[in-house]
Amino acid sequence: MATKYVGNRVKRTEDPRLIQGLGHYVDDIKLPDTLHVAFVRSIYGHARITGVDASAAAKAPGVVAVYTGKDIGKIGGVPCASDLPEMKKPEFLVLASNKALFVGHAIAAVVATDRYLAKDAADMIQVDYEELPAVTEEVKAAAGAPYVHEQFGTNIAYKLTAGEGDIAAAFRSSDKVIKQRILNQRLAPIAMEPRGVLARYYPGEQELTLWSSTQIPHLMRTQVALMLGMPENRLRVITPEVGGGFGSKLNVYAEEALLGWISMQLGQPVKWIESRRENFQSTIHGRAQLGDLEIGIRKDGTVTGLRYNVFADMGAYYQLLTPAIPTLTGLMLSGSYKIPAIQINVTAVFTNKMSTDAYRGAGRPEATYVVERAMDLVAAELGMDPVEVRRKNFPAPNEFPFKTATGLFYDSGDYVLALEKALKNADYKKLGEEQKKARAAGRLVGIGVSTYVEICALGPSAALPAGGWESATVRIEPTGTVTVLTGASPHGQGQETSFAQIAGDELGVSIEAVTVIHGDTSIVQYGIGTFGSRATAVGGTAVFVALQRLKEKASKLAAHLMGVDPATVKFADGRFTSGAKSMAIQEVALHAHLAKSLPEGMEPGLSATYFFEPKNFTFPFGTHICIAEVDKDTGEITLQRYIAVDDCGRVINPLLVDGQVQGGIVQALGQAFYEHVVYDENGQLLTGTLMDYALPRATNCPWMELDRTETPSPVNPLGVKGVGEAGTIGATPCLVNAVIDALAPLGVRHLDMPLKPETLWRIISGNSARSA
Repeated sequence: MATKYVGNRVKRTEDPRLIQGLGHYVDDIKLPDTLHVAFVRSIYGHARITGVDASAAAKAPGVVAVYTGKDIGKIGGVPCASDLPEMKKPEFLVLASNKALFVGHAIAAVVATDRYLAKDAADMIQVDYEELPAVTEEVKAAAGAPYVHEQFGTNIAYKLTAGEGDIAAAFRSSDKVIKQRILNQRLAPIAMEPRGVLARYYPGEQELTLWSSTQIPHLMRTQVALMLGMPENRLRVITPEVGGGFGSKLNVYAEEALLGWISMQLGQPVKWIESRRENFQSTIHGRAQLGDLEIGIRKDGTVTGLRYNVFADMGAYYQLLTPAIPTLTGLMLSGSYKIPAIQINVTAVFTNKMSTDAYRGAGRPEATYVVERAMDLVAAELGMDPVEVRRKNFPAPNEFPFKTATGLFYDSGDYVLALEKALKNADYKKLGEEQKKARAAGRLVGIGVSTYVEICALGPSAALPAGGWESATVRIEPTGTVTVLTGASPHGQGQETSFAQIAGDELGVSIEAVTVIHGDTSIVQYGIGTFGSRATAVGGTAVFVALQRLKEKASKLAAHLMGVDPATVKFADGRFTSGAKSMAIQEVALHAHLAKSLPEGMEPGLSATYFFEPKNFTFPFGTHICIAEVDKDTGEITLQRYIAVDDCGRVINPLLVDGQVQGGIVQALGQAFYEHVVYDENGQLLTGTLMDYALPRATNCPWMELDRTETPSPVNPLGVKGVGEAGTIGATPCLVNAVIDALAPLGVRHLDMPLKPETLWRIISGNSARSA
């Protein structure tokens, strides 16, 4: 019997080249005569540009060209795919010409023979500014002037009300309405590899090739072609290795179109590699929501309704999905619970900051944080165990597909099963006993719980601006090796391995015989890309169905070659069998390519292409439990244990799932305790380097006790749901809930993230002073 791969912990086939330094990222691509680009970026949060003097730069050693906003009029604006009723849509040009609206706004580009000469010349450009008042706080932005975009006469980008049920009646029927202001602070994604673009134009062929560190090569090709006004089939996008994206590379940026245009002007390759400071300034940020929660409850802990009035910071301009992110928050405000009435009121505002957009979870971590903090507030108000409040409001397994008051249908779930498994793994009763002893000894120990659900496998085309399907082609070559072409664009998720596992099992071949190709728009059929935990649930399903179609053709050919009735042919372990006759699939593939004996009407070759359109999203879920202790003398937080039970449907590779969950938990740890993008009142970015912006280190991370349940999704034949964002979504409130619980004896009800030691120390010290 052939080795079975699906469901087993198979090591990533991508890793050997990466850990040996043999992978190729954008900056590793070397082309002859490549020129380098450096940008002049605004040093002000809001300023009128009264002049740009590039004369000295143009004469500097190695400089080939200098471009300013007045030179690039033929390049279209940066695209935004989202569109909401009455949404104000400013044009975002690739270089600013009249006003700079945020620190890092690109004003000029210098092209030189090497990157250092380009940077030196960029420093010679004199920009005359008239500094203008900036607006950096969401509430002040909504109130009025100063305006980011004067032509609108307001900073309100759009307003949106969504939800179902009678929220007023829900609050009237409650015994108590709990209110709390909640902050999801602005974060920087900080991918290990910053953005990068290499452009090469062949004037004879009129062909432009862009190498870009992107999550969406095909969508980028479409949008850049529109920006440059060129035929899309003359533009090729290649995505080599991508050193992390987390949503920040789910965008089409100004630099991608501008470098293509520069290469077209000069007839030489041009490259730009983002510096870390540029990455902070001009790559999208995430979160940035400030809202007021209201939750109605009865005395037994039943939730009657939830309302969330939220200010969402768009930044100065939209990127690809900027306006859509708060709508995802609204969709997930039901969390894991039966809440009969839900309302979200979004006030989206422009500020003098870099754009916000999708960052790992993209609107769903914000919702889960609101809901899970709300459940702990309910438990504290009623003196109930936080676990029992959650359990009381769960839908039962037989209520799925479960209709929420936000308009979604959760596909499948058994929330109690995941909760009980987490409680058992944590020994929850014993934790409570140990906490009592610790508190009696004067220690500040807390237990945090989070039960989450997320929306994944984005998703049905009707719900997405650019299509929600995904594509795959599977081909068996004449020599019997297998090639999988996927329209997804994995960049660390491990689909080169998991798709090979699927193909290996379905065809009965070794995964070493399977090559998965992605990220080249001239080789791979059009695809949507990798984001929203969709690559396996949607892209993997496309691979699976293409494999079934390939096997159907191969089976007919095998029957013809063996001279048997096709109905008698069975396929197992890589062989077609009918009675005593048998053929390996590799033999059938060779005959398909030689085409000397094919059934009438059958085309030569052995391949199949499929475009999978899901009918619904998928909804993974889980329970996380954390035990945290706060040092009374320093405010430092120690995570004693972290337990997670996640359900992402059918698991293709447990090793990959564990890696995704672990990474997500670490990024949640960053938001909960360390990270915060800070601008001052003038729009100056105060956290513009890794000296100023704290990230979690290995020593800050707890050992993660991971486990799972498996509730297959009915949305796709694989039964998979997605797991790339689960850790981030489930962990953030769990970590905060643990710390708040630790400080509960001091009367602490809620604190805003990040929970810095200084903040906690001041609370503890203040409480001690009052007690003295």
